[in-house]
Amino acid sequence: MFCLAGTSRGCVGRSGSNPRKAATAEVYRTHHCAELRTKDIGSTVTLAGWVHVRRDHGGVVFIDLRDREGLTQVVFRPEENAGATEQAHTLRHEDVVQIIGKVAARLPGTENPKLVTGEIEVLPDTLTILNRADVLPFPLDSDPSNEDLRLSHRYFDLRRPHLARNLRMRHRVTKATRDFLDEQGFLEIETPILSKSTPEGARDFLVPSRQTPGKFYALPQAPQQYKQLLMVGGIEKYFQIAKCFRDEDLRADRQPEFTQIDIEASFVEPADIFRLVEGMLAAIFRNAREVEIPTPFPRLTWHAAMDQFGSDKPDRRFAMPLVDLADTFASSSFKMFRGALDAGGAVKAINAKQFALVTTGQMEELTTMAKLHGAKGLAFIKVENGKWQSPLVKFFTEEEKAALTSKLHIEEGDLVLFAADKWETACEVLGRLRLRISEFQKLTENSQTLDFLWVTDFPLLAFDAAENKWNAVHHPFTRPKAEDVPLLDSGDFGKARAEAYDVVLNGVEIGGGSIRIHEQELQAKMFAALGVSEEDQQTMFGHILRAFRLGAPPHGGIAMGLDRLMMLICGEQSIREVMAFPKNNRGLDLMSQSPSDVDQRQLRDLGLQLKEKRNE
Repeated sequence: MFCLAGTSRGCVGRSGSNPRKAATAEVYRTHHCAELRTKDIGSTVTLAGWVHVRRDHGGVVFIDLRDREGLTQVVFRPEENAGATEQAHTLRHEDVVQIIGKVAARLPGTENPKLVTGEIEVLPDTLTILNRADVLPFPLDSDPSNEDLRLSHRYFDLRRPHLARNLRMRHRVTKATRDFLDEQGFLEIETPILSKSTPEGARDFLVPSRQTPGKFYALPQAPQQYKQLLMVGGIEKYFQIAKCFRDEDLRADRQPEFTQIDIEASFVEPADIFRLVEGMLAAIFRNAREVEIPTPFPRLTWHAAMDQFGSDKPDRRFAMPLVDLADTFASSSFKMFRGALDAGGAVKAINAKQFALVTTGQMEELTTMAKLHGAKGLAFIKVENGKWQSPLVKFFTEEEKAALTSKLHIEEGDLVLFAADKWETACEVLGRLRLRISEFQKLTENSQTLDFLWVTDFPLLAFDAAENKWNAVHHPFTRPKAEDVPLLDSGDFGKARAEAYDVVLNGVEIGGGSIRIHEQELQAKMFAALGVSEEDQQTMFGHILRAFRLGAPPHGGIAMGLDRLMMLICGEQSIREVMAFPKNNRGLDLMSQSPSDVDQRQLRDLGLQLKEKRNE
């Protein structure tokens, strides 16, 4: 027998089944715990759930019965049902019970407007204890600071209302995604989990093969090559809610396994992808949060985003732009600034308005952060009591001071921070400081703004000085902009731009994609720029290169991080709060104790032998 909560009509039970079930009207519940209203007064109902709270007044016992949907108050009075009331005295938090009784109006003055069921209560005829709860690892009505404790008992932690809400919201988002893409003619197609190890920018998780000893599968970092092969296969419009795996250092918005909304389409330009994604996100926010988001989204080139905000995923919800000071200090006698400009670099600054009272600890943190990201130090000006407090001031002319005041809108109480270095370093340093200062000043705390943005025209290649080679900024199948293809022939790789794009929400990259290379000749130029030999091309990418020779259509797509998107939709600070069973920040599943040791026989079957651990 099976019955959905709130759908008692048509529920069928089997006679002669479980005697406990037979004793409970052959259904566990006729209504869920947020369903009953004053219209149900006088009805006999069956509820089932957990004891959320028990209030024992010696004679009368009140319990709040909870299920996934909400709460209903149940009142046991000894004069009405002595047996059930005696049982109710023994109830503990999180015991699982079933109640059969009549719906009644609450006594005047005892209504609870905070509950949708706050005008009624249930007077039980029968109380059945379905399961007892042991000593709880932590109370559900608090927010334990020990995350490892929560993750060790995640099955219990999931009962907390905000996690249940997050998972419900995640369901709505994935449903809205599927419905929208289906309406647009996309087919949901699964791609393999056991795949081939290829360079994707992070370490692969490897899976040894028993049938072919010494060989390994890799878990996919993304379905990138498979979705391109689907385009070669004529599918034209593909999507997948795809599991992906990356063996990388973890943080609040990273997990070793995560989920992407993966999309690829044939015969498209970037504008087609932009319209599709904007429509999909609008549908998601409409269905999940009942919010209408304006489209189309604004667009910024990568260069403009870095130049103005110091980030390729700018948070534009607060001011504090990066200001270029090259013309101010072009003829300056201040060696630090003039030297950076003469070397082809930049001098830039931000004004942290009304932050001159920055603490010593905060200033030390900002200085450390600047050095960590490539600055030699941190130059600053504080404006206090009408004076500029800074060792820099003595180097500035009156004209330079006037120009700074005008460009940076310097006023009493401001803190101005400078960066003089290579353009990209100066931008990144100030971009990082800008974000940290916004946290100090709580500039986006409680913000309801949804600032969507496209960042376009990323660099195609980046030079790795340590390896003395050029690497693809995205992946080797990313298409260069048509006007920049000649740069691959001239060797001026650093100026080549990609037909690549990211969609950003409130300073968080929630998706990235590109138009792909589909021609053999252009792909050969890309591999030549990357220094990939023909032998390595065949070893790593032979299957997709062969496919490209059989009539690959123009195609492109995008992958959106579902977990990051959910984190923003739910207002959480970590993606662990929107995943049912996440790993902790060390990549451990504390609930199931994985990763774990395996039996030696399993290792023998795989032809593997572990090195003995050395005592340090």
